[in-house]
Amino acid sequence: MPVLSYGEMPLANALLSEADLGREEPRWPLELAFCEHCALLQITESIDPELLFGEYAYFSSYATTMLEHAEELVERLVRERALDGGSLALEVASNDGYLLQHYVSRGVPVLGIDPARNVVEAAEARGVETLCGFFGEELARELVASGRRASVLHANNVLAHVPDVQGVVAGIAAVLADDGIAVVETPYVRDLVERTEFDTVYHEHLFYYSLTALDRLLSRSGLRIVDVERLPIHGGSLRVFAAPAGSPEETAPSVAALLAEEEELGIPTSAYFEGFASRVESLRAELVALLHGLEAQGHRLAAYGAAAKGSTLLNYVGIGGDVLEFVADRSEHKQGLYLPGVRLPVVPPERLLEEMPDEVLLLAWNFADEILEQQAEYRRRGGRFLIPIPEPRLV
Repeated sequence: MPVLSYGEMPLANALLSEADLGREEPRWPLELAFCEHCALLQITESIDPELLFGEYAYFSSYATTMLEHAEELVERLVRERALDGGSLALEVASNDGYLLQHYVSRGVPVLGIDPARNVVEAAEARGVETLCGFFGEELARELVASGRRASVLHANNVLAHVPDVQGVVAGIAAVLADDGIAVVETPYVRDLVERTEFDTVYHEHLFYYSLTALDRLLSRSGLRIVDVERLPIHGGSLRVFAAPAGSPEETAPSVAALLAEEEELGIPTSAYFEGFASRVESLRAELVALLHGLEAQGHRLAAYGAAAKGSTLLNYVGIGGDVLEFVADRSEHKQGLYLPGVRLPVVPPERLLEEMPDEVLLLAWNFADEILEQQAEYRRRGGRFLIPIPEPRLV
């Protein structure tokens, strides 16, 4: 069932160099649809993964919230599962080693796997052994043949990204030790719908999961969800713990409880998604009116967070350099480049104090608390942030 069409959109993480500005950007259809068979909200067209991930602009370590989130989880798992020098912590799509570095510091052997050459180099530089490649069942079986099986395997925000998701899950099942645990985090489709988080949709995010959808997906490869937690990170996420089907791990009551809750809400059915598109359109109209209203009052406007969700938001609502002067971002890997489609220049956060725009549209609203704290001086001088989701508000 069709849910929402964004029209033709550029790749959200394909930031442009100065030389790229004279060229036409490729665009692809971006459309959301729901499949009742697998209970999965998904986009209808996938892009070549090498095009999306061969070089990647997102470095997890630039988000303090992500680092703290990762370290807290690692500390907990090392303690609860008695991980030590004889264990192996493996992460699929391990980025720049932001998570595995915390195992390294605790004496637990690690292995990261990531297809992006630039982030693999960053991970290796911080002492995190990382393979450059796409994870799947074939690579998993090669690891097992070499004597490497995972005591704990992390898959953070990766099951949403891969076209062959069943192959990745089969790989997880193959490489996981008999007494191992897989820890999967992914944005929760319920939060996306209830909070109108339309900007979390882009070509890299093929799938948007409920617990029901994850349960069906994992069980097909012989994995059993033994616990689930709802997390506030990324606008609302699920963290599931999955063990081999024959494992003696007990299943927490939270699993059956949330599955029943989803059934009652109708999340496994297309009816749950009716009305989402009209709510998105209302939010778009409200945000555009507010920005144009501030501009009409003579206010100077900028944005913060050259994130993929920011690219989706600006391109979908049709706001660019005609309204916003620049987008600030902490990542040195993004500074000096331009946001796709709208072509806003990405500058260091210090520009906020130098230029003092009246309002800053917070594109990385999922890290709002962290960014508002970092920009306390800008706010003290009278600057305001406009948080667009779940409804536009000035702070």
